[in-house]
Amino acid sequence: MATVEMTFTPLPAHVRTARLVATAVARRSGVAEALLDEVRLAVGEACSRAVEVHQEHCPAEPVRVALTGAEKRFEVVVTNTAANDDGMEWSAISDPGPDGQGLPAALPGELGLAVIAGLADDVQVSRTGDGLSIRMSWPSEAADTAR
Repeated sequence: MATVEMTFTPLPAHVRTARLVATAVARRSGVAEALLDEVRLAVGEACSRAVEVHQEHCPAEPVRVALTGAEKRFEVVVTNTAANDDGMEWSAISDPGPDGQGLPAALPGELGLAVIAGLADDVQVSRTGDGLSIRMSWPSEAADTAR
């Protein structure tokens, strides 16, 4: 199956559409019905985070999503192009805590990534020339089963 690409204005209302498209493409790519809710939730979390970052840093730039079903994997890449170089999107900060032990305190973005990691079979976060990308994938049946 060829890659399906979409871009959308960084508005929360468009996250629902991204989830629906991802679920439809995952189904067509042969992802098991039992995994479709996980695809929907993970894509929704990644897109929600991208919308949040875009609204704060570059509201005129669209969020990009690419969905591919090939080689017995279904892959989704959500890219935010926010010009935010502070590294805080998916990082943790140090919080001395009440006992002074310096335990890490998760930022909301890191919590979102933890949710995505619990839902997707494989997750990779990387900074590219296009921005910050979250690549998620799930197993699918033979890629040539697309109808």
